[in-house]
Amino acid sequence: MNYLYWYHLLFFAIYFMYSIYNNSDSLLYYLTVGNKGDQWPELFYTGTRFISFFAVPFVYLGLSYSSVMLVASWFGYVGFVYAYLYFRESIPINVTVFGRFDLLTLLLFLPNMHFWTASLGKGALIFMGLMVFTQAVKFPQKRIVALLIGGFFIYMVRPHVMLFVLVGVMIGILTGKGKISIGIKLLVLVASIVFLAAASSSILAVAKLENSENVVDDFEQFSDTNSAKLESSAKSGVSMASYPLPLKLFTFWFRPLFVDSPGAIGMFSSVENLIYLLLFAKICNRRFLRFILKAPYMVKMSIIVFLLSSFALTFVMSNLGIIMRQKSMVMYFGFFVIYYFLAQEKWEQMQRLKERNNAVALNA
Repeated sequence: MNYLYWYHLLFFAIYFMYSIYNNSDSLLYYLTVGNKGDQWPELFYTGTRFISFFAVPFVYLGLSYSSVMLVASWFGYVGFVYAYLYFRESIPINVTVFGRFDLLTLLLFLPNMHFWTASLGKGALIFMGLMVFTQAVKFPQKRIVALLIGGFFIYMVRPHVMLFVLVGVMIGILTGKGKISIGIKLLVLVASIVFLAAASSSILAVAKLENSENVVDDFEQFSDTNSAKLESSAKSGVSMASYPLPLKLFTFWFRPLFVDSPGAIGMFSSVENLIYLLLFAKICNRRFLRFILKAPYMVKMSIIVFLLSSFALTFVMSNLGIIMRQKSMVMYFGFFVIYYFLAQEKWEQMQRLKERNNAVALNA
């Protein structure tokens, strides 16, 4: 984790230099504090304004733009610490991939994940919130404070992602295996339902559907409009609105892939996307389907959050640059499922080898 800290700090420096020579949302958030910092309560709102709300205390302490960026980057690093705990607490077995690479180390050092979580912006805060919340939900009765902190940041940055997370938690707890008592399950389910009912208007407001009488039709219209706008406003636009669902998901998870890479960052992302593709190829078999049916609740929660988030985001994304940024907050849920499956297979292989050695020893 010490190496990971310095690695993340390197990406802070890279992003900071990038923000100097390119239009960056980070600078806009910082300047908003200067214009509206004296109206701090008015910035306490879900979405973009919350990032400026978060920055106000640090700006008032006299921190410069680079210092506030560094503080936000530290929150992103906290997300990686909790990502490590999320994986390691549930999967104590080390898995090697591609012949020699430790899978958890490879996942923690993926560059695209660090680039988008090393600056003042939604990426760092929501990634931290997601990982803190997910690590805490394994033992909710013991980690209530972490649940509240993680849930707060998820909801304030992206309310609709909180919807996906809570749906994943509810389905995972109801259908997955685990040691959570009936009382804790009921408490989590009731709390999730109450929260979703209370926050439904804020969640729908993300797509301007809070006053909609037909949410499905209005969401399709919103998706088409937003998708067309993103496609026409950037060089890396792709016509995802016309894609079938499997191709939409492939684009969201694995593109750009070299031939459609938008610039130097896109080339680095293409290498990373190739790694994603090779990892996902490892679960394309019948054994994985049998594994999912009997998986513990943390695995089922993770795959539900991953699929729901991916499904929803594919309908409003038509820009490869934005896709690279957006998927950084959900890919670790997919990685967790892959890691758990590979670890399970390794454990079963070790058990079969142990039984075979014991049988040989008895016959001898």
